[in-house]
Amino acid sequence: MPKLKTHKGAQKRFHFTGTGKVMRMKQGKSHFRRRKKASVKGVFDETIAVAKADVKRINKVLPYH
Repeated sequence: MPKLKTHKGAQKRFHFTGTGKVMRMKQGKSHFRRRKKASVKGVFDETIAVAKADVKRINKVLPYH
């Protein structure tokens, strides 16, 4: 069986923790950044876990994580 290709867009957006949890960044971090308050911009810096419904699809496009 041939090697599977990694989806490069997904590779940049998601990362995996040591326990196998899929993490992502919050959206809206860079759009209209100058008009946002500093406290609001700080909220965008944290990573959050991906919804359970999407984990199977992400694992399919990132076969070698």
